[in-house]
Amino acid sequence: MKKNHRTAEQQSRRAEENIGENTSFKNYCSTMLLLYCSTALFMLLCCATSYAFDVKGLQPLPPYGVFSTFSAESLKQNKVGFGLSVEKSYDPNFYRTVFNLAYGIHDKFEMNITLPYVAEWENRVDGFEDMSLGVKHRVIDEGKYWPAAAYILTVSPPSGKDEFTTEGRVGGGLLLTKKVGPFKGHFNALYSKPDKKELKDEYAVNLGAELAVTHDSKVLAEVIGRKDHFKNKIGMLEWRLGYRIATTEYLYTTIGVGFDIKNRTPDYRLMFSVSVILPPEKKKIQKVYEE
Repeated sequence: MKKNHRTAEQQSRRAEENIGENTSFKNYCSTMLLLYCSTALFMLLCCATSYAFDVKGLQPLPPYGVFSTFSAESLKQNKVGFGLSVEKSYDPNFYRTVFNLAYGIHDKFEMNITLPYVAEWENRVDGFEDMSLGVKHRVIDEGKYWPAAAYILTVSPPSGKDEFTTEGRVGGGLLLTKKVGPFKGHFNALYSKPDKKELKDEYAVNLGAELAVTHDSKVLAEVIGRKDHFKNKIGMLEWRLGYRIATTEYLYTTIGVGFDIKNRTPDYRLMFSVSVILPPEKKKIQKVYEE
């Protein structure tokens, strides 16, 4: 009787494990389908060449985001993050350096500052873009069947060079994040309004994905669709791929490349960034006692 009882329990546990695996697989497939369908939707939009400047705006601090796609996760309370990224864009050709600062006000509140500097725009113009400040607040923690949800509020004082400034702007957006096994997906819907009269409101949808290949490294993918300040059409449609590694428990290195997928500009760009999160996490030491 005991043997039969144990066999029945084992079969029940295996059935529950199979159900859990099937549910996780279905969630993974649904998330991937959403990413690919959204990409296809972007690619169906009308195309028009745009040579306007690519305003950077507020950027996430790695690893709390992909490249320009924010995660609904945030720095823990009293943690500070610093980031420095460099990118080279082609057609138009210019360099951009971006400094990032983030602070965990609370486990669910994060303050961000982004300061971009552009060099050799049109082979002659160097200078800062407007500094961007933002606050991210996670209102829903991730559950078994639903994503983490957060909102973000941003403001950019008119602090940049004449060629790059929007004379200030304000904005906000919705951020969603869901993890399924080694896969983590992010969705951002963002809006910003410039103070410069001749510029238009900007709308953006960012889709980002992270795939953990080892404990310390991830493959990154991102699609960005943006109706920018200069035209009432999609001004950027870009596909980005990259790789991130946690060099130490507090240092993250990211490399990536972005490709134009709708005859927009820049044609492609190379990206490299380093970020530091302080103070580092203290590893818990598990002691094993033998009798």
